[in-house]
Amino acid sequence: MRTIDLESLAIFRAVVEEGGVVRAAEKLHRVPSNVTTRIRQLEAFLGVRLFRREGRTLALSAEGQTLLNYAVRLLRLADEAVNDLRTGKPQGLFRLGSLESTAGSRLAPILSRYHAEHPGVVVELVTGTTGALVQRIMNFEIDAAFVSEPFTAPALETLPVFREELVLITPKEVLQVRTAKDLGRSTMIAFAHGCSYRKRLEDWLGSGNVMPGRTLEFASYQGMIACVAAGTGFAIVPQSVLQTLQATEKVGQHSLPERVAKNRTHLVWRGPPSVALERLIHLLQAQDIPDMEIEALLEV
Repeated sequence: MRTIDLESLAIFRAVVEEGGVVRAAEKLHRVPSNVTTRIRQLEAFLGVRLFRREGRTLALSAEGQTLLNYAVRLLRLADEAVNDLRTGKPQGLFRLGSLESTAGSRLAPILSRYHAEHPGVVVELVTGTTGALVQRIMNFEIDAAFVSEPFTAPALETLPVFREELVLITPKEVLQVRTAKDLGRSTMIAFAHGCSYRKRLEDWLGSGNVMPGRTLEFASYQGMIACVAAGTGFAIVPQSVLQTLQATEKVGQHSLPERVAKNRTHLVWRGPPSVALERLIHLLQAQDIPDMEIEALLEV
């Protein structure tokens, strides 16, 4: 073997998906010995073990998992290339990541139009923090993601898309918060570490030498806002989320310094964009949304 070919990757993927050589051979209409030989040739070429045996089954090694991430992407890109050249239309699975706030308040009209224009694409939407989504892109687990500043990912391509205004929310009984010190030792309510909004809030608190009495981590804005409204503590949320959830009257809202409040959401991806991703980028650039970063898009 002089290089990795798509057929070898397809055989490797089949062994993973079927859980063994025999079932993979049946699926591929090959004899088991041929499948075994191709896997051994692949291992010899790469100089690593792709599987480890656990009883009667095969389990991926760490190196095998890495190759699988690449194999899935390469085989999908090959399918997309064939479909695009034959039909001119994107096809197949498009794995898209998003912040929960962006998914809930921004993406519905965009994905609705995308689906109408490209019915052959199946969008698989996953949500997470900026840190988690960037890591999944680096591992080729998703194709692209909407993430928020601040983030560091020099290996990724970025496209500024939305402006967000972040606000501090507290129980309605808290009438005024001028500085971080006004929060005292209150409880901070936030997403898990990796959330870029949480980092902005923690940096602001740190600049005022304020340490929350405790931190409660939630997995949804609905839960965070309900907890704040019940008097538990404070949180930072995008203004657009409060409006979408019709929660503006349930909590107290307080302005933050501009360096904390002003934020941008970016679409990020790694390497050349797939056909499906290219269509999304074109759609975003054409959207007539007031908060769209038109100037930034024109500069990219």
